[in-house]
Amino acid sequence: MKTKDLIRLGVPFGEAQRRAVDFISRFLLGGGDKTRLEAEIAAVVAGPEHFLDDPLRGEFARVLTTAAAPPRTEPVPYRQWGANLEPEAVGQMEKACLLPVAVAGALMPDAHVGYGLPIGGVLATDNAVIPYAVGVDIACRMKLTVLDLPVRDLDRKQDRLRTAIEAESRFGLGAKFQQRRQHAVMDDDWSVSRITRQNKDRAWAQLGTSGSGNHFVEFGRFTVEDRELGLEPGEYVALLSHSGSRGTGAAVCGHYSKLAMSKQPDLPQEFRHLAWLPLDSEDGQEYWAAMQLMGRYAAANHALIHRHIAAHLGVDVRLDLENHHNFAWQETHRVDGEVREVVVHRKGATPAGPGVLGIIPGSMATAGFVVRGKGQPESLSSASHGAGRVMSRTRAEKTLRWEEANKFLKQRGVTLISAGLDEVPMVYKDIHEVMAAQTDLVEVLGRFDPVLVKMAPSGERPED
Repeated sequence: MKTKDLIRLGVPFGEAQRRAVDFISRFLLGGGDKTRLEAEIAAVVAGPEHFLDDPLRGEFARVLTTAAAPPRTEPVPYRQWGANLEPEAVGQMEKACLLPVAVAGALMPDAHVGYGLPIGGVLATDNAVIPYAVGVDIACRMKLTVLDLPVRDLDRKQDRLRTAIEAESRFGLGAKFQQRRQHAVMDDDWSVSRITRQNKDRAWAQLGTSGSGNHFVEFGRFTVEDRELGLEPGEYVALLSHSGSRGTGAAVCGHYSKLAMSKQPDLPQEFRHLAWLPLDSEDGQEYWAAMQLMGRYAAANHALIHRHIAAHLGVDVRLDLENHHNFAWQETHRVDGEVREVVVHRKGATPAGPGVLGIIPGSMATAGFVVRGKGQPESLSSASHGAGRVMSRTRAEKTLRWEEANKFLKQRGVTLISAGLDEVPMVYKDIHEVMAAQTDLVEVLGRFDPVLVKMAPSGERPED
């Protein structure tokens, strides 16, 4: 029995569902009739007071007497792409779809557990913005530039490329340049929120850097398959980066998430990370303005990384593509036959409207793809933002070994400048399976194969 079945039967989230699963296991192991399972659960839910002394059902019943009911009895519709997704991630999506402000949802094939909304979760709401459904690393972003370099330089002049990455990028907690980078984003109005105003100097210090976690800057071989990109089909040298709004974005998320929670004290504990701000409220408008600023700031970080590396190498840029996730958009979608304006949260999901270009990376040693969106209505015009994790950082560090990872990297022809063991290819899903699961969402226009990769040094923990 799945989480959605328990929801349908009225079992609240949290401890109640855990006790329900325990009851199911003991019921079946004790020889109970499987065909009567739903009726058994429904009976306990309907009258838990009648089962408090029952040796098999008592613990489940006792939890039900104090469990808070979800905000709505039936989740709004959502569709899932991909198979064998983490049950916990699916449960998070179903929980989000029970919010009274929820309108529709979608779950991408790279989905895994996050805070509030799962990574790979897409949620449309009515006049509400959910800070944790946007994410901690607001406007985390992908950027790819094709550089005017011969492809043979990826092998013959790798030292030169490595020097450029190390000179013009910074990784790790609190990473910054001794001589601050310059960008017009710092001339924007940073007083839209007390948090952005207080963090402006911090943001400037970290401008043009990448932070930690799964952020990277890498050179690779880019294979163009479609002339729509403005290049003839063939192989090129490309620079690919992934990072977001650094510590300032995290501060914005932290402040407004706590504010949203304080505004909804009656929201059940299991839904606390999904607390929302009405978009037409002063707080909602303030968060929205701060989020938009973080989007421009994240874009500026990438712009500087690519600009300085290209200048260091003394080469021109032949193609420039980018997109971000961990963001919310006001969009028009058809829901239940009605066209309406909604707020679409894409947490670890790529915008994939009709003709919209996006970048979906794999891992440090597997392919990434430039794609064109198909505007699939049930996905709310979204696609995955990567391969998606299959292993937590803690488990990776406890169970994996660099010997195995280095062997894999060598087989793939990848040189790793720096990274943590919690980011090696084994912690990610097969990107080809993920792409195969979303052929109705995007069309592939080009493929990027990593050759020279830099991430945060081993031991760094994500700050954003």
